[in-house]
Amino acid sequence: MAEIKKKPVKIVETVLRDAHQSLIATRMTTEEMLPIVDKMDQVGYHAVECWGGATFDACLRFLKEDPWERLRKLRDGFKNTKLQMLFRGQNILGYKPYPDDVVEYFVQKSIANGIDVIRIFDCLNDLRNLQTAVNATKKEGGHAQIALSYTIGDAYTLDYWKKTAKNIEEMGADSLCIKDMAGIGRPVSLGKIVANIKAAHPEIPVQYHSHAGPGFNMASILEVCEAGCDYIDVGMEPLSWGTGHADLLSVQAMLKDAGYQVPEINMEAYMKVRGMIQEFMDDFLGLYISPKNRLMNSLLIAPGLPGGMMGSLMADLETNLESINKYKAKHNLPFMTQDQLLIKLFDEVAYVWPRVGYPPLVTPFSQYVKNLAMMNVMAMEKGKDRWGMIADDIWDMILGKAGRLPGKLAPEIIEKAEREGRKFFEGNPQDNYPDSLDKYRKLMKENKWEVGEDDEELFEYAMHPAQYEAYKSGKAKEDFLEDVAKRRAEKDKSPEEDAKPKTLTVQVDGQAYRVTVAYGDAELPATPAAAAAPAGEGQDVLSPLEGKFFLVKNAQETAMKVGDVVKEGDVLCYVEAMKTYNAIRAEFGGTITAICANPGDTVSEDDVLMKIG
Repeated sequence: MAEIKKKPVKIVETVLRDAHQSLIATRMTTEEMLPIVDKMDQVGYHAVECWGGATFDACLRFLKEDPWERLRKLRDGFKNTKLQMLFRGQNILGYKPYPDDVVEYFVQKSIANGIDVIRIFDCLNDLRNLQTAVNATKKEGGHAQIALSYTIGDAYTLDYWKKTAKNIEEMGADSLCIKDMAGIGRPVSLGKIVANIKAAHPEIPVQYHSHAGPGFNMASILEVCEAGCDYIDVGMEPLSWGTGHADLLSVQAMLKDAGYQVPEINMEAYMKVRGMIQEFMDDFLGLYISPKNRLMNSLLIAPGLPGGMMGSLMADLETNLESINKYKAKHNLPFMTQDQLLIKLFDEVAYVWPRVGYPPLVTPFSQYVKNLAMMNVMAMEKGKDRWGMIADDIWDMILGKAGRLPGKLAPEIIEKAEREGRKFFEGNPQDNYPDSLDKYRKLMKENKWEVGEDDEELFEYAMHPAQYEAYKSGKAKEDFLEDVAKRRAEKDKSPEEDAKPKTLTVQVDGQAYRVTVAYGDAELPATPAAAAAPAGEGQDVLSPLEGKFFLVKNAQETAMKVGDVVKEGDVLCYVEAMKTYNAIRAEFGGTITAICANPGDTVSEDDVLMKIG
């Protein structure tokens, strides 16, 4: 009896977007992408995800690149392959909701510049936050794919997914994606969800996106295909596995063996792409990849953190660990290791997540939950209470300003909100964000900045004000190149350089000591003179954490200046850490006598930000 071929399953590659976000914190440059585009176009993919997500932010924040120019160049290179992007619903490609006029115009520009498929999701699965983007995509002739942000927890029953999928189809989606951004979906449960969707809505194509970290996703891919899935997202070596995605060759071989009609892989083209990416990693990208990102880790099951943020998480962890150990050195406490901090963070995420209403752990709320957990861990390690620092954007999530939370808030969170006089919001979240493009046009005119071809520069400013200003000034590029040089020097340090005198913190019988260590006949450097204190007198306003200093977080705010009178509780400035702006409030009233950092400067914990007299 002849073997019966199963339905076709098409493959979507993520290496130009989510794969390198998940493993190397979105540091791949356009210059590195372009030489591999024509080879990727020959591999046999249905589509490549090459834009959206963190692309826009990273181009401005780190690379001093024009994200729109990247998209146009990629479109020119891909002749046979569809281009797909990840779109955060009302958040577009940012970390907060934007007005409808910005969303509609951004969709129009994305499709005009070459995007075929827009995958639209909401970080709460609140479908009200998707409708504007879906309507705009359909109007411009694009393919509107709506994604379910998949997670687990008491609020996420099979009925929840069935009802959500039904509402998605009624919105007019061209296809549906199950976005298993942490790879925590259990194969059998995912199979049931896809089978239910296909039974109720047989005409709507279903795509499955997952990450490899916890170890479920190869089994999950096979299970969802058995249930009728039409498209599968993959990565390719060397940007696969670990916090990334299942590898293209493994998925293709597994599905082919199971009888599915899958595309043949052009191995000559594949090997060229793979080799070139490896060269980039050896030369530059490897500076931003933690070895642990390449490993499977079952500890990721409990916190459910998505692969797309794990690349930046491991980098953040080094800074957080340094801050904790500085405190421990001052107080003669045993130091913490990175593994100990990681386990404490994962445990705290598992504690925090249900208490803030079980938001799906996808950008930006995965960052919010992780940041809140990290702040709690750092506070408790320093002898303070939980919930001491909650950024305003996180409060917006808790208070319902971004949409309905799937679960209930814990009493301790509700009590804290009431103590601080914060009001819960029950209405349509978009009512909080009136149209704003005309306002940004006015601001750009005042700054004598060109809005760019087809308003491109206007969009960049409206979406990421602080990052755009750093991009315009060249500071973002300077900081990035300095960071690359520093990492490269550490990687390439010779034995002679390693033997130079260095200052270390050591512990003896629990007592911390700062010592300078020299080897052989090396001469100790002269002790530098103490830096001059900033001008101005008064009490210090200290940074509670390490990050980048900003006087404002958006163009609507007015920056504080020397001479301004402030009262207790006023917002003085912000420290951006882990992609959230943490408001620094006055603990006492008075007059600002000095501002001790420049916008965009990196500050350490306990650095003086301002003086108030």
